[in-house]
Amino acid sequence: MVRLLVFLVVMPIVWIGVHYYLDRQLVRNSSWPPLARWILRAVIIAGALLPVVIMTTGRARSALLGEGVQFVGFFLLGLSSVAAVMMVTVDVGRGAAHLLRRWQLRRARDAAPVDPTRRGFFAQLANLGVVGTAGSVGVVGFFEIQRTPNVVQCDVPIAGLPPEFHGFRIVQLTDIHVGPTIRGEYLERCVAVANELGADVVAVTGDLIDGFVADLGPEVAALAQLRASAGVYFVTGNHEYYWDGPAWCAEVERLGLRVLNNRHEVIERGAARLLLAGVTDISAGGMVAEHRSDPAAARHGAPACDVSVLLAHQPRSVFAAAEAGYDLQISGHTHGGQYFPMNLLVYLAQPYVAGLARHADRMWIYVSRGTGYWGPPMRVGAPAEITLLRLVPA
Repeated sequence: MVRLLVFLVVMPIVWIGVHYYLDRQLVRNSSWPPLARWILRAVIIAGALLPVVIMTTGRARSALLGEGVQFVGFFLLGLSSVAAVMMVTVDVGRGAAHLLRRWQLRRARDAAPVDPTRRGFFAQLANLGVVGTAGSVGVVGFFEIQRTPNVVQCDVPIAGLPPEFHGFRIVQLTDIHVGPTIRGEYLERCVAVANELGADVVAVTGDLIDGFVADLGPEVAALAQLRASAGVYFVTGNHEYYWDGPAWCAEVERLGLRVLNNRHEVIERGAARLLLAGVTDISAGGMVAEHRSDPAAARHGAPACDVSVLLAHQPRSVFAAAEAGYDLQISGHTHGGQYFPMNLLVYLAQPYVAGLARHADRMWIYVSRGTGYWGPPMRVGAPAEITLLRLVPA
């Protein structure tokens, strides 16, 4: 109930407050020509209201809003977030400059007074920079998401890896977010690329969708075409639970993927064994009690294996995974930050953000930047990827 109240009341009030701040700084305290002021204010008002409507109407939004309106709303969500961060940065700089000026005046009483014309010029220049940066990020990011993701290849060195598993290929798809602005055609392209890579395992590591099975079932049908010699596997992300996680697990299983909800499978090659385990999202237990994430339980009862791999949506699972003795964790969730400057903030929420990293000298973790995107239809500085991981001897 508290979470719902925050989502439906507090967040919209804060979001509208952010746009009041943008209007005050970018429109009222500026010297734009009348037409430019009118256009900028209209964009700010739309940016304040459309995302709130989209985010709070939930299941009903498909009937209430067309795909075009939803796309514009999410695009404005991105523009506003960039503009707000840039505006705060500018204002912090202005505040620092003001304090420095006061300090200089105290030290030199005969200092020249501030020229208001010069101050106004630089203030308008800063406003131009905010608007230009937000617009540039939006345009560049929009064109970036139109293309099929590149294949990112990464070798993971595993100590004691048996020869039978040298070059074992794991293809990862993650954070596709089929929903309001990503449809089945995009997923079909990603599936085609994944199938061309000749994977031993394909891992879909959560946040597949943003909608209910009844609305998006046909849009994810391409998952049934995924092929891998040792199987295609799925673990949940946090977004599955916003849209009935258990129902999505059942739908994905119906399409032929093996859902690893705190479960494992053992892949054998000759006398060598690889443990492939998966956990539910680390936040799942707060929404579906029986889906509480547990890396230790995921490998419980498994025979002795030469190498163990954990599929876990969020990098934060790595701490429990290390305690449970895994060699490699494969994750997504972060989107690599998705677009500037939001990609600088993701480091506050996750221990690892993108690429391969060594965790506590005990295991490896690979974090994908994601195959799709969430919310704002833009990516800047964090391109989407389809990941090909190869296990190699250390």
